[in-house]
Amino acid sequence: MDHEGVKRPATRSAARRRRGGTPKTFWRKIREPLAQSRFVKNAIASLFAQFVRLVRLTNRAVDGSAQMSGGAYSQFEPAIIALWHGQHLLTPAYYPGGRPVVAMVSRSADAELNALMIEKFGIEAVRGSGGREGSKRRDKGGAKALIALKKSLAAGKNVAMIADIPHGTPRDAGLGIVLLARLSGRPILPAAIATSRRKVLERSWDKTTINLPFGRSSIVLGAPVFVPANADEAEMERKRQEVTAALNAATAEAYRLVDGPK
Repeated sequence: MDHEGVKRPATRSAARRRRGGTPKTFWRKIREPLAQSRFVKNAIASLFAQFVRLVRLTNRAVDGSAQMSGGAYSQFEPAIIALWHGQHLLTPAYYPGGRPVVAMVSRSADAELNALMIEKFGIEAVRGSGGREGSKRRDKGGAKALIALKKSLAAGKNVAMIADIPHGTPRDAGLGIVLLARLSGRPILPAAIATSRRKVLERSWDKTTINLPFGRSSIVLGAPVFVPANADEAEMERKRQEVTAALNAATAEAYRLVDGPK
């Protein structure tokens, strides 16, 4: 009995190899074709969009939450809406319909789903540079993206841009968003969205937050940051630090609002 019991697993393993291998091996074979399939990527992006809409609909806004259109902030439009990596996933669902906006999305393959998802909300995506490319190619991609965003602002469209650099220091603004403000003459508007129910991916470099349904939500818009057209290197660095501080303050306030007393 023991001898037969030892043989059976080996026999089943051999049979699996004849049929094409283990489930893990099978997944490795189909993973790449699936990743390249436009149909599959569109289907996944549609699911993401539906989930984000569900989160938006089932999280009531708390007292003190700002509106992303109208009111005191409309005087600053078109503006550069600044967001942090990992904290921006709900923005497409909360952005008001009927107001044109263009979002900068990384050129990396991983960000393609994000670009497809925001297009489900009628948001135009401009692909920027990705962190895994060579420096010359990355700079070229970033320059093209900044030119496209500057043209969008000149056409009266708002621009949404992630302030921190992919796989850099999280929640520390890069100079790209400051440069766009200097070139365009338009203000940077720090924005943060938070929900009371959420899952933080602690092992991700930016502590990506997955917002969950059936809770409370808040939007906080910070004071606009203006960058002079003649800003020198030292002034650009001061403005970069100002954006960092303003966006961190807005983020902290958004979480304070949703995590406070019910």
